[in-house]
Amino acid sequence: MSTLVARRQVEETLAGVNLLELAPVRAARWEERGDRVVLIRPRPDVRGLRSALEWLGGQLAPRRLRLDPMGSLAWRRLDGSASVARVAAAVRERFGAASEPTEERLGQLVRLLRRDGFVVLPPWDPRPPAEATPLSHRPPPA
Repeated sequence: MSTLVARRQVEETLAGVNLLELAPVRAARWEERGDRVVLIRPRPDVRGLRSALEWLGGQLAPRRLRLDPMGSLAWRRLDGSASVARVAAAVRERFGAASEPTEERLGQLVRLLRRDGFVVLPPWDPRPPAEATPLSHRPPPA
């Protein structure tokens, strides 16, 4: 089965899943900049022609993504232990009516982060998160 077919099957399966019940896991490095989080785009694996095109698209995309305060709060809680519903409750508690419609906005954020490789959704995404720690908390290179 090709990677493209497998990816489409996962997307179709996820379309029928309640995202609020899932617990996304960070799969990218990030930096803390004040109250904001800056994500560092993971580099795609290069295998085959399609992957080479994804790699080229990744080279053209911005390397860093600065989240707004709501996205930053959500990112810090996407550690695999909290469901999207629990993260939405935390966002609503912190930002109140300014976050509405909270679940819808957070669901869209999680979908975009997953599409771009910043988070994974166990058990649908087979690759484990790699290097998913804030740069400010990483030990210095040996």
